[in-house]
Amino acid sequence: MSRRRRPRISPARTLAAGAAALGMLALTACGSDSDGGGGGGSADGTLDVVASFYPMEFLAERIGGEHVSVSTLTKPGVEPHDLDLSPKETARLTEADVIVYLKGLQPAVDEAIAQSGVTHIAEATSYTSLETHGTDEDHAHDDDHADDDGHDHDHGHDHGAEDPHIWLDPVKYAEVAQGVGTALAEADPDNAAAYEANTEALVADLTTLDEEFTAGLADTDTRTFITTHAAFGYLAERYGLHEEAIAGLDPESEPSAARLRDLHEVAQQENVSTVFFETLASDATARTLADDLGLATAVLDPLEGITDRSAGADYLEVMRANLEALRQALGATS
Repeated sequence: MSRRRRPRISPARTLAAGAAALGMLALTACGSDSDGGGGGGSADGTLDVVASFYPMEFLAERIGGEHVSVSTLTKPGVEPHDLDLSPKETARLTEADVIVYLKGLQPAVDEAIAQSGVTHIAEATSYTSLETHGTDEDHAHDDDHADDDGHDHDHGHDHGAEDPHIWLDPVKYAEVAQGVGTALAEADPDNAAAYEANTEALVADLTTLDEEFTAGLADTDTRTFITTHAAFGYLAERYGLHEEAIAGLDPESEPSAARLRDLHEVAQQENVSTVFFETLASDATARTLADDLGLATAVLDPLEGITDRSAGADYLEVMRANLEALRQALGATS
């Protein structure tokens, strides 16, 4: 069964944009619009949108269409959880008309956005509800950093009780899409009708995707799957599955020997056939566990970025590849 604990992600690496970045940030902000509204549009007249990483970029591009110019802070192939920003990237944020990001996933991005002075900010978690997911070890780390009074405090990359991986649930992702559509319309009222229409079309696509997952995972031999890190808690909750993760919410955290023993027991008791690994994180531990248990390995993509190794060109294609991978691993019969 999935652990319903208070997860904690390991502290982020030192923020690359130090004093020099802050100086550049202040200088650029002084030259921006007087209302703090960003750079006033791209050179071609489109709305200048900066997205924090791929799932936010996909929303901005689909909803914005021809009326936006979208750039992303997290380049393809870069693991987003511990992204550092250069001074140039930090200053770049102050020039945006709209920022689309997910708070709590990338501490360096959160800090830079808080100082950006941009008026129109679409923050994904504000449009939906968050849940608690992770492993026992996330909870143990969280306890280690609680004060003597029993209260938890922020420690860099610590998500507390909240899992940020909301985009892997098509229903929650659709809720975020609606919020992003509203934000774009507020920033660019002249094209509000286009943003509304594009939002409706994307929500319809995500509703279809949700229906495909519901039908495709309705009848399986087992409901439990093992992954590299605990990214799929929302997906598991939505479709009645149980995720067991080698690492916690942070893909770079190392599992303990006790956690690996637990996974051996889970695999045997729950008739697990496959250990899933990812395209952007190391697959070494997943392959070792699979070899020890005589299990197959396959990719379950957390969609934190699209590369030439991804099983599709965009969010919808990769999610459908994930569905087929889950159906095979879980022994779907419908």
